[in-house]
Amino acid sequence: MSEQKLSERIDALESRLMYQDETIEQLNATITAQWKQIDALTRQLGLLNERLQQAEANAPAPANERPPHY
Repeated sequence: MSEQKLSERIDALESRLMYQDETIEQLNATITAQWKQIDALTRQLGLLNERLQQAEANAPAPANERPPHY
């Protein structure tokens, strides 16, 4: 194999590696942002669940009344 062809192959590999590194960094940033959003949504869901449980616990018990359509 000629020295020029070997140099071209090395250059091509270095170029591919550079693009792969950029892609990996972009994917990492995307995943990190998604995990932050998932964590925030999980906390919000927990708070809403607590509020719902409190509202259900504080709701008046249903009276033994006939429904209005009787």
